[in-house]
Amino acid sequence: MAIEVKSTTTRVPSAAKRFRLDSLNLTARSISAKDRMFFTERLALLLETGNALHTSLDTLAEQVDNPSLREVINKLKEDIAAGVPFSQALEKHPQIFSKTYVNLVAASEQGGFMAEVLDQLMKMEEKRLQLISTLQTALYYPTFLIIFSIAVVLFVLIFVFPKFGNLFTEIVNDLPITTRLLLNISDALRHYFIYIVAAIAGMTYLFIWWLKSPEGSAIYDRLKLKMPLIRDIFIQLYMLQLMRVMSLSLTHGVGVLDALKSSYDVVRNTVFKDFLNEVEHHVNEGQGIAIAFQKSDFIPGLVQQMITTGEETGNLSLVLTRIADFYERELTKKLKIVTKIIEPALLLCMGLLVGLIVSSLILPIFKLSRVVH
Repeated sequence: MAIEVKSTTTRVPSAAKRFRLDSLNLTARSISAKDRMFFTERLALLLETGNALHTSLDTLAEQVDNPSLREVINKLKEDIAAGVPFSQALEKHPQIFSKTYVNLVAASEQGGFMAEVLDQLMKMEEKRLQLISTLQTALYYPTFLIIFSIAVVLFVLIFVFPKFGNLFTEIVNDLPITTRLLLNISDALRHYFIYIVAAIAGMTYLFIWWLKSPEGSAIYDRLKLKMPLIRDIFIQLYMLQLMRVMSLSLTHGVGVLDALKSSYDVVRNTVFKDFLNEVEHHVNEGQGIAIAFQKSDFIPGLVQQMITTGEETGNLSLVLTRIADFYERELTKKLKIVTKIIEPALLLCMGLLVGLIVSSLILPIFKLSRVVH
């Protein structure tokens, strides 16, 4: 009796395929957002001046300094020469070109306005990088203050407090509770510093691992939309990203469903993605997007009203652009306000901490001087 043997080669990628996938991932990691913006801007300029797509890519391959980007451009050239549409060639590099990018290029291929779309994509990327720069600038000084404060406290506890420990042995029972607490912490740091650092590193690793898990990510995403002050910042950020992508997509002929699918890449929040799924469900039922926005409890009333008006008047893409511009201005103002609040608050905390440490040293010294006299 013949025994049927089923092949399992389709379940496990071949070594060559795995090598190609690893190479693609490595190439994507070595291409930054600025490289992508350079590629988009130069390609738009070359197309706008009347050059053919293949000729433009050939010129770009000679101009770029990044070898990984040059390799991607050469692969795009090969696909174009083989008759593959440009959008499908871009789709082969999802780590570099998002769904938004591919969908807009696909729409421009049909409408014949690729240079205009690429120019808009470049401007959107530029605004995104400006927003990231604003966020980083807002966090630099507070982060420096926190790190500096921790370093000063550790230095005092490890190197300064032990020198006073022997002096306080005569009045150990009369020491303030803060002094005794800090002396115990100092002793623990000096004797178990490596173990404490290892424990903190282990807990940090476990916390990051939990945040990356589906359960942890979902809880963290919900907290971001519930915590006071932080909630407003994240909602404005997500609304800015969502409105910018959808407005650009709708303006250049991308369908509502494709525009929604493109937004999944830019909005990294599970709650917002569930909301986009709900919007997609209403669109599939022919109800439009306004109803889903009205039912959401975290979408601001102003946005709900404007989207309803835009959908009724047929100016949805224009309304979405206005909303994105509005939230871009509001988010910049909010970050400046938060930075102005955080900086003095951190300085106050540093002052209180230093005052606590100094008083924990000075008060026992006064008591010790009385004992000596």
